[in-house]
Amino acid sequence: MNPELTHWTGPLGLPRFDLIRDEDFDPAFDACLNMAEEAVETIAANPAPPSFANTVAALETAEEPLNRLCAIFFTLAGVDSNPAREDLQRRIAPRLAAHGSKVSMDPRLFDRVEAVMQDADELAPEDRRLTELTLRGLRRAGAGLTGAARERMAAIRELLAVLSTDFAQNVLADERDFAMAVADDQLAGLPDWLVRAMRAAARERGMPGQVVTLNRSLIVPFLEYAEDRALREAAWRAWGARGSGAGAVGAATDNRPIAAEILQLRHERARLLGYEDFASYKLEPEMARSAENVEALLTQVWAAAKTRAEADAKRLTTMLREDGVNGALEPWDWRFYAERRRKAEHDLDEAEVKPYLTLEAMLGAVFDTAQRLFGIEMRAFDAPLWSPDARAWEVTRDGRRMAVFVGDYFARPGKRSGAWCSSLQQQHKIGEGQRPIVTNVCNFTPPEAAGAPAYLSWDDAHTLFHEFGHALHHILSDVSWPSISGTSVARDFVELPSQLFEHWLERPEVLDRHARHAETGAPLPAALRDRMLAAGNADRGFATTEYLESALVDLAFHRGAPPADPMARQAEVLAELGAPAAIPMRHATPHFAHVFSGDGYSSGYYSYMWSEVMDADAFAAFLEKGDPFDAETARRLEEWILSKGDSQPADELWLKFRGRTPGVEALLKGRGLLPEAR
Repeated sequence: MNPELTHWTGPLGLPRFDLIRDEDFDPAFDACLNMAEEAVETIAANPAPPSFANTVAALETAEEPLNRLCAIFFTLAGVDSNPAREDLQRRIAPRLAAHGSKVSMDPRLFDRVEAVMQDADELAPEDRRLTELTLRGLRRAGAGLTGAARERMAAIRELLAVLSTDFAQNVLADERDFAMAVADDQLAGLPDWLVRAMRAAARERGMPGQVVTLNRSLIVPFLEYAEDRALREAAWRAWGARGSGAGAVGAATDNRPIAAEILQLRHERARLLGYEDFASYKLEPEMARSAENVEALLTQVWAAAKTRAEADAKRLTTMLREDGVNGALEPWDWRFYAERRRKAEHDLDEAEVKPYLTLEAMLGAVFDTAQRLFGIEMRAFDAPLWSPDARAWEVTRDGRRMAVFVGDYFARPGKRSGAWCSSLQQQHKIGEGQRPIVTNVCNFTPPEAAGAPAYLSWDDAHTLFHEFGHALHHILSDVSWPSISGTSVARDFVELPSQLFEHWLERPEVLDRHARHAETGAPLPAALRDRMLAAGNADRGFATTEYLESALVDLAFHRGAPPADPMARQAEVLAELGAPAAIPMRHATPHFAHVFSGDGYSSGYYSYMWSEVMDADAFAAFLEKGDPFDAETARRLEEWILSKGDSQPADELWLKFRGRTPGVEALLKGRGLLPEAR
């Protein structure tokens, strides 16, 4: 086995990605799975009476080589996929699921952890919490099942692993293989910066001229600016066709039957464990607790968002008529006319703003904000990573290493779309302790040439802050055990740090310091800054509506009996909501990777809004002090939210930080959905 896969020798403890080959992974998975099984068997078969040390704590490190191997492989599968890695991912997914089932459903482990729990009052608080969570995890995995039910649960988990892998790879294939050529006489309305980005995308694919790809940072501005309505429609339909069998690859990537089977298997899994449906199973450990509580929040916001969206639709339809189009306002029209309206009402041209929002300038803003709030320093260093695009920083505070941070910011073929934060290594205090290695991955439009600046949109800049907010949850983690560190918290709590950190991007004192013109170095003019901030809620009716449609469809999929035809159920939910025809779901079912590429956000896509209720109230705590960088509030935020992981229940941590339960009003006001906030 290549030792670099489990014993990393790169700078500051990073893996040496330059020493890792695709053919290394098969034997490594064989070896690491065997080691993990032997380590867990030693714990389960231990003749000594169960104790926290020989059972619960021992499980925390039993699979460490396998965990490190998986961290490397799945990082590469997301940032630099290729046929060999995709084939291995399809083959390894059921093996990992089978191993997970064998461990988590072992009745001997269950009995040992249950015995430790009986004496948990004698444990330290974090140890007791870990024991509670370990026992809960075993129960929810099916450790209490016997006979045929036990065998069926294991089979379901393997099937779900295969199906979720297939779903994700189908979406990636459609995104990777689509590039729509745009002729020189079809460029009307497109700003120069966008045309340059389209030409760079064409060169990257060995094509002449300029192309539109399904990278969000490219296709969204194309839909905002392209005057050719037929071309906008073609681009939008390709974007919406991902995973439907009508995309670039064709029927081979049809995710609709996969989604239906996933929903059936999840329901069966929940029923085997004694739950009414999958939503009941999934939401039990979350802050929301129940589908009824989720629905209450989402429908409350839906009413305000729909009212705003309908008013906006009337204005945009008028603009459509003024252009001589007599048909209905369509999804490929909305962004175009919303951008034209924003420019007219706020005198704002994105081409005027972009030179001030370079990646380097916004990284400076991110790092400076983190330093002012939490005292951390970022030092770039060279490391052999998976791509020349990826960069590494050492994170320190008062001379102590807090973490290693890796950022990979540009779109490229073979890279999964979207943006995410993950960790190669979790923080813990076992033995000599371990600091985290954290990654942020984005898909921004690359610079035109080596050494040229990379320009971000306002939405891109928000994404940059959002993902670093997740990173701070890892960087500032200060708990004893890896499985409760960093972002290992309730799903509807995990987005609080990320969405909260976005608020600082919109502070004038941050923009005034860091938004500098790429060529002249001049600061962002105050008048332009104010117009940009004023336009921030210009199309929030649309943004909120498309998000809520996805969240409510996700919830409906997992409540009650699963639909035989998810697409028909999706249509029913949208019809019941009275969803505007010109605002489709942000993530239609065939490419709803949050929900179908794994269990993470299944029955949990609502969590962004649940967390937003808290993040709006959390930022208000700073503003109530009269200073967005108030040191005492930042200290309490770190003490009770960012450092604690899942060492205490999320609702308890929130109350210790804020002292009260948040309401939805701050969210509605922040999104401009209250009449007085518009």
